[in-house]
Amino acid sequence: MSEPSEAAAVVSPAEPLQAEPAEPAGSTEQADQAGPPVKKDRRVLRAVLRWTAATVVFATACAAATYGITEMRRTDVPGLATVSDGRWTYPEIQLPPLPSGSPSPFAEANKAGVHYADLRKLLLPAPKGAKADKALSGADGWLPRKDFLAAYASKDDRDHIDQLLTDYALRHIAARGWTTPDGTHTRIYLLRFDTAVVVDALQRDEFTNWNSPSFALRGAADVHSDDSFPGITQRDNIVRYAYTETKPYGAEQVRQAYLAAGDTLGLVVQSRKGAAPEIPFQQTVVLQSQLLG
Repeated sequence: MSEPSEAAAVVSPAEPLQAEPAEPAGSTEQADQAGPPVKKDRRVLRAVLRWTAATVVFATACAAATYGITEMRRTDVPGLATVSDGRWTYPEIQLPPLPSGSPSPFAEANKAGVHYADLRKLLLPAPKGAKADKALSGADGWLPRKDFLAAYASKDDRDHIDQLLTDYALRHIAARGWTTPDGTHTRIYLLRFDTAVVVDALQRDEFTNWNSPSFALRGAADVHSDDSFPGITQRDNIVRYAYTETKPYGAEQVRQAYLAAGDTLGLVVQSRKGAAPEIPFQQTVVLQSQLLG
């Protein structure tokens, strides 16, 4: 509560009024002309009290307004709203619990880089307002291998990847997808293998190259390295290869990123008719990396 203003301290109702000095002895006519002194004092008192009350109300109103502005968030004050940079609103993201006694994937004691948490719970949740892609739910949350292979354009590539997944002893695939109101379609695939060594070899020797991926996704024939990610977004324990489709890219643009994280290989894909926005893609890749690392 703000301190009373100086103007408000002119008169306090608790303070007794000081009587005026007594009139000197004089004629009755002079006394009649002067009038009763008490009435004059009361008029002055009423006027002062009215001004005091008005001053207190004004000071209180100003203090309340100031308090309200300082306590508001910037986006609540007209004219001071921050323009959105295109990021989506995700729910609160928390790491799933580990089984009792199990180390985190990059703990010193976990040489194999194993994710002991449920792989399905390591998938990034859909942002606010998005419609879930039920085709990626799979049975009990596990995606059949054929549904993952369907993401690739060439039958030869699909056959080759299928053999790679057998040779490298794929264990599970968990996936999630959604479409946001602006038409951006997101798909996330997490492939779990036995150890980090297996994933490093698979990612490095088979799936990724510096300038382009080894296998083309559907609708993404001409894809090159995406260097738009700020360096600060790189996670220490995650190997990230991001790519974007360059113009002319036909009906829609496709962005994709491979993530090697311990025993798990991740693939994040976003596409949208016209052009796929850069910021939501970066945001999605970074958040998924945080869940894996």
